[in-house]
Amino acid sequence: MTIAELIMALDVVSQEGNLNAEVSEITDDSRQVTSGTFFVAVKGAQVDGHDFIGQACEQGAAGILVEAPFRRTSLPPFTQSAPALVEVKNTRTALGQVASHFWKEPSRSLTMIGVTGTNGKTTVTHLAKGFLEVSGRKVGLLGTIGYFVGSEHFAASHTTPGSVALQSFLHKMVNAGADSAIIEVSSHALAMDRVAGCEFDIVVFTNLTQDHLDFHQDMDDYFQAKLRLFREYVAPKSKTSPKRAIVNIDDEWGKRILQQCEVPTWSYSTRGPADLCATDLSLSIDGTTFTAVTPIGPMTIHSPLVGEHNVSNLLAAMGIGVECGLSPEIIQRGISAFRAVPGRFELIHEGQDFAVVVDYAHTEDALARLLAAAHILKKGRIITVFGCGGDRDRGKRPKMGQVAVQNSDLVFVTSDNPRTEDSSAIIHDIEQGILALSESERTSYRLIPDRREAIHAAIQEADSQDMVLIAGKGHEDYQIIGTERLHFDDREVARDALACRWKAGERPAE
Repeated sequence: MTIAELIMALDVVSQEGNLNAEVSEITDDSRQVTSGTFFVAVKGAQVDGHDFIGQACEQGAAGILVEAPFRRTSLPPFTQSAPALVEVKNTRTALGQVASHFWKEPSRSLTMIGVTGTNGKTTVTHLAKGFLEVSGRKVGLLGTIGYFVGSEHFAASHTTPGSVALQSFLHKMVNAGADSAIIEVSSHALAMDRVAGCEFDIVVFTNLTQDHLDFHQDMDDYFQAKLRLFREYVAPKSKTSPKRAIVNIDDEWGKRILQQCEVPTWSYSTRGPADLCATDLSLSIDGTTFTAVTPIGPMTIHSPLVGEHNVSNLLAAMGIGVECGLSPEIIQRGISAFRAVPGRFELIHEGQDFAVVVDYAHTEDALARLLAAAHILKKGRIITVFGCGGDRDRGKRPKMGQVAVQNSDLVFVTSDNPRTEDSSAIIHDIEQGILALSESERTSYRLIPDRREAIHAAIQEADSQDMVLIAGKGHEDYQIIGTERLHFDDREVARDALACRWKAGERPAE
């Protein structure tokens, strides 16, 4: 594909140089430029790609895409023998558009399903993938747990891949024979135009609670990023297929989306009437049973998933299934067969007579939902282990501390991914929220900065029938300390802690 063909759909401000040069690759990372690469200079939060144009030219770039107004410094003139220079108004948006064009507009060949929200994205996407596959459809999935394309599984660098990687993965899905793509669409991805070049068919909103305010200015800015999925990316463009938005109206932000979405919508709720809602709800440690009211009639649902928050996730996923034309029987069978998402209320059982649960809950709302589920299921005490990430939204730290001590019997405050922050300073922020409560409002807590030590202490503390909740990291198999990414898996540590109990003389229950 030539540069002239590649930029055909862009709103070009100016162009010069050899536009007939063949493009072999697209990137916004100057370190990846080789002969024939089309380099897109993007202004990032910390690094400006325009500062590396000279390097890209030296490495053999076929062309450079820059953002207007572009000021040359020491760059040579762009003659017919030099790299082409193309100027556009917004290179971040253009990056996704040229990547999509380069990879033959893959989103046009797929049923594109996007799920956004603070919590629940991973469970909803994996549920939907499960019963779409039961129906015989071939589905690719991109999200927090990983990127699934055909029989291949790639580690996830971000919840939503960058623009070039996203279009490349969609292209791989098409080549692998997939007919559907399910994508967790993060607020970062929406704010940074990573999904530019995609046209969605079905979009889902789960909820919006405080998170990422280190990136977004405030909650309204966070909401406006989410709203783009429902106004820009599902809007009819080249596709003629019906569109649908599925929105949680138990969330006040969801009600705002419902008012502003310009495609047909279905609402869902666990609290009252909606297009998809739940009645006759029964919750236990063994799973969830309810009657789902849906646009195609009632369904009796039996799911191994635990907790009322998962009823909401199930309704959202069912909405996807119904919109995709699945029968009630297929949806019911898919839900019954779906066991769990790694790190989402994942039970760690090594024969002990108390429960150990690992969960990804890392926001105030997610922790509250986790603890609410635990209260319904508990037989003994609730012992909670949690921390907060460093270099991230500090405002949620005291709130999470309060949620933990108000809804647990004993809390171990520890580190999460401290990154470049002092873990003791993070724990101090959490403790300030705890100390703001009166003694009658809070339970006892302990501060143990070392996460491994905290998990061992909590499991050593547990008595028969207690429930130990290890929150915050879920499926993650690493801990980021400073700039190092060290192997650390809460599930492995929990199993090791249980083994230590048995070595100390206590035997598992028969």
